[in-house]
Amino acid sequence: MRVLITGGAGFIGSAVSRRFIERSDDEILVLDKLTYAGNLDSLAPIADNPRYSFLRADICDRAAVDRAFADFRPQAVMHLAAESHVDRSIDGPAAFIETNLVGTFTMLEAALAYWRGLDAESAANFRFQHISTDEVFGTLGPEGFFHEDTPYAPNSPYSASKAGSDHLVRAWRETYGLPTIVTNCSNNYGPYHFPEKLIPLVILNALEEKPLPVYGRGENIRDWLYVEDHAAALMLVAREGKIGESYNVGGRNEKTNIEVVRTICAILDEIRPRSAGSYSDLIAFVQDRPGHDLRYAIDCSKIERELGWRPAETFETGLRKTVQWYLDNEAWWQAIRSGKYRGERLGRLA
Repeated sequence: MRVLITGGAGFIGSAVSRRFIERSDDEILVLDKLTYAGNLDSLAPIADNPRYSFLRADICDRAAVDRAFADFRPQAVMHLAAESHVDRSIDGPAAFIETNLVGTFTMLEAALAYWRGLDAESAANFRFQHISTDEVFGTLGPEGFFHEDTPYAPNSPYSASKAGSDHLVRAWRETYGLPTIVTNCSNNYGPYHFPEKLIPLVILNALEEKPLPVYGRGENIRDWLYVEDHAAALMLVAREGKIGESYNVGGRNEKTNIEVVRTICAILDEIRPRSAGSYSDLIAFVQDRPGHDLRYAIDCSKIERELGWRPAETFETGLRKTVQWYLDNEAWWQAIRSGKYRGERLGRLA
């Protein structure tokens, strides 16, 4: 199978790309603009493989996207390219509208034109897989879960832009017949995660003896999914998912933010202790994020039941692997930290 992966140099996209090359005989073309979160170093393990190729391009550039379709002739598209950080969307929503909405529209239009030009057998086997987030569903109270049919109620510019892109994908299927599938995932974590996100931010700030910022009192709850488990789910959906369906992908690991931070501190206390005291002494509560959703939790029983997917990692095993990866791969994150990004909380209102 030939798979076009947009955003394949990003966190989740690079995990998917590595998995395709390392666990299959498929060919992939990674299309990525290489913005701040796109990193070719995350693709270094597969860079020399002849089944991998890379195209630096913007998903909003229709001509470039058309060329990618014409030259590579994909049998499937996995659309992961997106602006993805809530803090950044609060401070600068325009980029999220441009990439997540206009970019998805551009991809859909290019995919539709390409699909319409395929022979009958190729057209029947083609699929456009759109990767989205549980944040489109809004916030939960202390009980209940997001299901595939949960009404959309996004609360941040980021989640609104992703909700809009989900609706576009549905509309292009219903109106034009484009064979699409949507997945919505819970919070990912793991190796190669850009340092502005909570888990890598806490790990790296702790190693540098900097404050560990926690919004509010750290009571917001997220369902955590190890990125390699998510990549396995996405690869399975690409092969066996049913056209027109959506699948929720979650880790069944609900944790408050303060639990996450304290667990990271405990792991670091064990494997790289401070000279004095615990890493938890560095925890600093900061002003809460505007519109901060209280709780996300995904019911992933559909993908478990219909496709047989199960996460391989518990939160504890996945988090320990993640901490160890950052300890073992200082060159990867130092290259980022030495640039413009310095570990600040981005998008915070003045």
